[in-house]
Amino acid sequence: MRLLRLWPDQSHFDFMRFRRFTFPLSALLSLATVVLFLTVGLNFGIDFKGGTLVELQAKSGKADVAAIRHTAAAFGYGEPEVQELGNQGTVLVRLPLQSGEQGQTAVMNKAHAAFDQDYDFRRTETVGPRVSGELVQSGTIGVVLSVIAVLLYLWFRFERELALGAIVGTLHDIVLTVGVFIITRIEFNMTSIAAILTIVGYSLNETVVVFDRTRELMRRYKTIPTVELLNLSINSTMSRTVMTSISSALSLLALVLFGGEAINGFAVVMLCGVLICTYSAIFISTPVLIYLGLMLSGARAASERSGLPQPAE
Repeated sequence: MRLLRLWPDQSHFDFMRFRRFTFPLSALLSLATVVLFLTVGLNFGIDFKGGTLVELQAKSGKADVAAIRHTAAAFGYGEPEVQELGNQGTVLVRLPLQSGEQGQTAVMNKAHAAFDQDYDFRRTETVGPRVSGELVQSGTIGVVLSVIAVLLYLWFRFERELALGAIVGTLHDIVLTVGVFIITRIEFNMTSIAAILTIVGYSLNETVVVFDRTRELMRRYKTIPTVELLNLSINSTMSRTVMTSISSALSLLALVLFGGEAINGFAVVMLCGVLICTYSAIFISTPVLIYLGLMLSGARAASERSGLPQPAE
């Protein structure tokens, strides 16, 4: 029985020619992300900026989100965030952090006075400035250490040029993922940290698959031009890449469409991350090897040191 093939087995598509367009595009997007990060910033959630989170359940089974937002804004404590969870009358209301315990108590008193008649208070959480600051610090340290660990793995996993290419691709994916958060204004919270770390893992997986094939072909073909070698590497792994990306994207698309508001932000970022990682592995990580001076002789020397056979071209 013939296996499903989403990409022709003997394809010779020239992916490397697109590097003249993808490199400037990615550089522009990365630069724009840095500028937006410094000027606009992320839309930090209650986890990172502090505040009060109230979960309301409509007694009638249907919540009026517009009326809740208008009533909460009339409290005079800043712009509230109101989010409906599904269609069961459950609503999350986030109110900005107030100074002092009395300020937080006043917020809750007004909330109860305004919503007690029509809603049940299912959950109330308050995050103070000290706790939110500690979460920001812990989350940042966690992401940085994870990225450093991944980069060290790549450095020891591959030869120098391959390692540098993988590192460039991974950092590119992280930056563009942060750009998705900034542009879409999706709330950045502890769940977002999990999304970024998951995308780092997915990026690593995509890159390792292509670069493993690149290294294998470098040892097999000793005089083949670098551009042709890299095209061959991508074409030979493209069926697997397409299948993995499509299956992941379809699963995440289902979560975006039917998963509800509670995980919508996470699913949207993950879906964008899968697309970014796939694009990066093909059009950024691999073509950058050309500019890093990928040397076939270096691969042959490494192969000889490891005692691997030297098949003829």
